[in-house]
Amino acid sequence: MQKVSLVALLFLFSAFAWAGSNPNPAEYNVSIHVTASHMVREGGTFYQKMEVLIDGKKYELQSEAPADTLLSLSDYKAKIVRDDHKVAYESFKVYEILFSDQKTRRFIVVGQTE
Repeated sequence: MQKVSLVALLFLFSAFAWAGSNPNPAEYNVSIHVTASHMVREGGTFYQKMEVLIDGKKYELQSEAPADTLLSLSDYKAKIVRDDHKVAYESFKVYEILFSDQKTRRFIVVGQTE
């Protein structure tokens, strides 16, 4: 009986370890101001697309995962999770936005304007 409870405890603790931890708000040090929010359909699936200001520069972001809702026009905290520059004239950047309920969502930079 004691072996069964030990095994059950090991499974329980491993489930907590795999569940992940809450995001650390201190890591989200990029301010994003959403100026426009859209739902776009690609192949029958909706994604969030938005126009934002980051450090005074205009970008267009699109959600990595499908989302059939509009993001509210507001200020958000984010962090850069990917920033590739294989050559000087091209880039690929992904931001992760932290929402007030501690949920996060990733957005790909799909456009930039002056």
